[in-house]
Amino acid sequence: MSLVDIKNEHQRRSILNALSAMVGFGANHSMVRDTCASFGVEMSNDTIKTQLYWLEEQGLVSIKTQGNYLIAELKSRGQDVVNGLTFVPGIKRPSAGD
Repeated sequence: MSLVDIKNEHQRRSILNALSAMVGFGANHSMVRDTCASFGVEMSNDTIKTQLYWLEEQGLVSIKTQGNYLIAELKSRGQDVVNGLTFVPGIKRPSAGD
């Protein structure tokens, strides 16, 4: 596994964790980016948008556009990934005790 693959896995896990922590399980991409940064996973606007679209393709989040913002909402399958009940290749699995 390459360093890029590892980075992508961590970024995607961080995004799902951030959405899971939000009231209503959704937020705009800027809020998600700031929350991920508080977890120690910093991303540019382009990166967060790219990762959100990837997560949408996997059926883990839904995305709407509102002005210049992407509004992402965690789907039940995404919550299953956060809880370690579902594994999706390309997303870091949670560690024991997480």
